[in-house]
Amino acid sequence: MQSATSSQLGLTHRTGSLQESLSGKVLLTVAASAFVAICAHISLPLPFTPVPLTLQNFAVILIGMLLGPVAGFSAMVLYLAEGAMGLPVFTPHSIGGIAHLLGPNAGYLFSYPLAAATAGWAVRAMQRITTPFRAGLAAATLASAPIFILGAGWLAHLLHTSAAATWTMAIAPFLPGEVVKITAAAGIFSSIKRWRQS
Repeated sequence: MQSATSSQLGLTHRTGSLQESLSGKVLLTVAASAFVAICAHISLPLPFTPVPLTLQNFAVILIGMLLGPVAGFSAMVLYLAEGAMGLPVFTPHSIGGIAHLLGPNAGYLFSYPLAAATAGWAVRAMQRITTPFRAGLAAATLASAPIFILGAGWLAHLLHTSAAATWTMAIAPFLPGEVVKITAAAGIFSSIKRWRQS
C-alpha cells in the first residue's frame, strides 16, 4: 500500500516537473498554437462582412486561462509567426501569409497575444475570490474586449467605415457566438481545474 502511494506521488511529481521544464513549456506552446490553427479552420464565411465566424477566440481565451499570461502570450506570438511564414494556420477562406496579417482580420489576429495574456492574468486574480467557473467567465469576458476593440478598430481604419457599419460588420454578428465561446471556455477551464485538484 505504501509502495503504491509512493509510486503515485512520484508520478505526480514527475508530471509536474515536466510541466515546469523548459522543454515542457515549449511543447505546450507549440501544441497551443496548433490548437488555435485547428479552431481557425472551423470557419463559416458571412456574406455581409469580410470577417468569418470561427472558433479562434474560444481557443485563444482557453489557452490563456490554462497556460497563464506569459505562456499564453508566447503561444499566440508563435501562432502569428507561423501564419506569417505561410503555414496554413489561418482560416481556409483567406489568402494566408503576410497578406492575411495586413487584411481585414489583422486587428483580431494581432489582439490574440494580448487577449491570451489578459485571460491568464484575470483568471488567476479572480480565482482568489470566487469559483473557477465564475473566474473563467469573468476572465473570458475581459479577454474578449481587446479582440473586438482591435478587430473592429482595424477594420474601420482599413475600409473607412462608419461606426454603425463597423458595429454591423465587426461586432454585432459575433456577440451571440462569443457568449457561447466564453461559457464553454469557462466550463472547460473549471473542469480541468477540478480534475487537476482531484
